[in-house]
Amino acid sequence: MDIDKQKWPDKFDINMLVTIPEDIQKIIRGDKTAVRRNDRYADPGDRFELNGHTVVVENVYPQKLRDISDADAREEGYKSLEEYKQGITSIHGEEVWDSDLVIWAHIMHPVQKG
Repeated sequence: MDIDKQKWPDKFDINMLVTIPEDIQKIIRGDKTAVRRNDRYADPGDRFELNGHTVVVENVYPQKLRDISDADAREEGYKSLEEYKQGITSIHGEEVWDSDLVIWAHIMHPVQKG
């Protein structure tokens, strides 16, 4: 899905990208390398801190929910797309899973401490 970067929405506070403690731990361990949200929170190269660990954002792109794959779900720390969908709808309700909804994928990794 292509959206001209000049037409991308403004970023929200990157420190609000990951707020669920379990997700923070998954990212620090490297078990979760992506966060998909309704809004854009970062640009590639942005850095932020999670419990004293620096995390760098590698890529950010828009994606429709219907285009999320099993591989994308595994990046999110789930075993399958169905498990990912259940995780999202258990937090936000069934109505949030609109296959045409455009969300923002944030691909990241923790910086290894030297």
